[in-house]
Amino acid sequence: MNFELFIAKRIIAGKQYKSSISSPIITIATIAIALGVAIMLIAVSITSGFQNKVRDKMTGFKGHIQIVNYDNNNSDVSTVPIDINQEFYPEFKKIDGIKKVQPFANVGGIIRTPTDFEGIIFKGVSADYDFTFFNECLVEGRLPDFKQDRNREILISESIANRLHFKLNDTIQTWFGAENSNLKFKSRKPIIVGIYNTGFEQFDKVMLLGDLREVQKINRWKDNEIGGFEVLIDDYDKLQEKGDEVYTSIGATLNSITIVNNYPAIFEWLKLLDNNVWFIIGIMVLVAGINMVTALLVLILERVQMVGILKALGSVNWSIRKIFLYNASYLILKGLFWGNFIGLSILLIQKYTKLISLNPETYYVSTMPVDINFLAILLLNMGTLALCFLMLIVPSYIITKIRPSKSIRFA
Repeated sequence: MNFELFIAKRIIAGKQYKSSISSPIITIATIAIALGVAIMLIAVSITSGFQNKVRDKMTGFKGHIQIVNYDNNNSDVSTVPIDINQEFYPEFKKIDGIKKVQPFANVGGIIRTPTDFEGIIFKGVSADYDFTFFNECLVEGRLPDFKQDRNREILISESIANRLHFKLNDTIQTWFGAENSNLKFKSRKPIIVGIYNTGFEQFDKVMLLGDLREVQKINRWKDNEIGGFEVLIDDYDKLQEKGDEVYTSIGATLNSITIVNNYPAIFEWLKLLDNNVWFIIGIMVLVAGINMVTALLVLILERVQMVGILKALGSVNWSIRKIFLYNASYLILKGLFWGNFIGLSILLIQKYTKLISLNPETYYVSTMPVDINFLAILLLNMGTLALCFLMLIVPSYIITKIRPSKSIRFA
């Protein structure tokens, strides 16, 4: 029989425990833990969701790694073509963890209407392109049919469609800068078959998606000439490792660049969010721990006579300290339960109702994203419990200073 745990349970179950002077302080300490845990859960889940959402949108538009000609100078427009017949296409056999290699080519242009115009980038892709990202973001219409010999079908963003008052199945007037041609500009009349909305305004406001063969015709490229390759990997955490392997596996005239290196400002900004999360976790654990220390000291001082009697009956200091530590652990667990309940409830409401919206031009997403990672939640709870418990060991040392002769005298 665990004597200390038995005494702790009797104290918790006793009526005096609920009506004692320490009851309000205990309640405040429990609420502090619950609110702290809820805030930590919300901070971790929203930060993780935000980072994953922005990262997925970036890779949806650009892939994890891009392989292009050195002469392109990291431009969004494909200026110098490369041969599609490469050793690594259609499959990177030398490197594990590569999910897909897909060709693309970009050309810059404008959309003209009777009253307005808009600068655009036409991204040409092939039939084997991974449309998973755009299929999920499709709000109206369908994906282009690449089985046609002459494919004029395109995907256009909802942002462009709203600004220029386009709708599904409209034929639009576009002009593109023509490479290797006597004409400075070439006209095309693509048909809108799908409208997408990723919420990533940086790309939504300029990007059209269509057939790679159209870009080849605009630039007067051969059938085997493309702008570059997008490489998709299985594990984002190995991006730098796979990026280095890809770089050493391609030809000397080709360059590869990861999405992180291509847009360093965005990914550095995402990394800074981790610092904010750790700061919030540290503050919340500190507040919860201080409240629990206060509650524990009040519990001990309120039961000085009980401590004296237990010592007089032969209990050692550590045994009595364990009684109060068990008692405090119960309060911590109670706070953790309600904190998880409140935090997860708020997160689930946001995840399925999307009540909180954001400005996509500033945050790259239109609603507050949520990523509920149960492993992270488990570690957060275990860490909070362990840290709060460790903070209570030192103040419980006050029990060793209580003398039975003095404490029992005033019973």
